[in-house]
Amino acid sequence: MEPGYRSPLVDLFRRGEASRDVCLLAARGVLAPRAHEQLALLIMLSDAADPEVASEANTTLGKLPPAAVSAFLARTDVPTEMRDFFTARGIKPAAAATQSDAEPLLESADADGTKSEGASEEEETKMLSALPVGERLKFAMKGTREQRAQLIRDPNKIVSTAVLSSPKLTEAEVEAFTKMGNVSEDVLRIIGMNRTWLKNYSVMLGLTKNPKTPPAISMQLMNRLNEKDVKMLTVDRNVPESLRLAARRLVVKSRK
Repeated sequence: MEPGYRSPLVDLFRRGEASRDVCLLAARGVLAPRAHEQLALLIMLSDAADPEVASEANTTLGKLPPAAVSAFLARTDVPTEMRDFFTARGIKPAAAATQSDAEPLLESADADGTKSEGASEEEETKMLSALPVGERLKFAMKGTREQRAQLIRDPNKIVSTAVLSSPKLTEAEVEAFTKMGNVSEDVLRIIGMNRTWLKNYSVMLGLTKNPKTPPAISMQLMNRLNEKDVKMLTVDRNVPESLRLAARRLVVKSRK
C-alpha cells in the first residue's frame, strides 16, 4: 500500500531493496527514527507479500496509541494517503496537531547510540562492523556523531542511507560526508537531491568536487558555484575530466 510519504529510507523499502530480516524489524516498528517514516513503513508492510512481515506490521499498527496517531494525523505535512489509511481503521485526525515528528509513535527497546564504556575509537569501529545489519541500522539512526561518520561508509546501502534519515544528523555532518572519498555514489546522490542541504554552499561545493558524485549532479551544481571555485575545478585532477572541461568552457563563456 502506498503511504504517500517519501524519504531515502522509505524509498529503499519501496524499491524492494530491504532484506527480509530488515523488513521484519521495520514491521515491528523498531527502525524508523521519525513518526512519518515509522507510519509510512508500517503502511507499506501491512500488505506485504510475505505473510509474517504483513502480520507483524498489522500487529504493530494495532499497538499504536490512537490519541497520538490522531494528533499526528492533524499535522499539515501528513499525506492524504496516510490519513485515509488510518481513517479506514477508525482513527481520524484530531482537531489540532500536538504530536511531533521528531520521535516515532511507538518506542522500542533498542540501541541508544551510546559508546561502549572504556572502548577506544578503534574498538568502537570494530564493534560496529561486527554487528548484524539490523543493529547497525539502529545505530545509524540513533547513534552518536562518530558512529554515523563510520556507518555512512557502510557497504550495506540501507545502513548508509539510514544515516541520512537520522533525526540527529546535522548539516555540518552532511557537509563532511560530501568530502569523504570512501562514501558510496548512492549517498552522494541522495544528498545531491535534497534541496534543503543544497542551500548550504559548502555542501554544493563538496559534492561537485567529489569524484564519486554522479556526473549529472556535479555538472548541474557547478553552474551554481562562484567564479573562484569554478576556476579551481578547471585544474582539479581529482574530478572527472568531463567536469574539468565543462568548468573551462564556463570560465571562457563568463569572460565574453
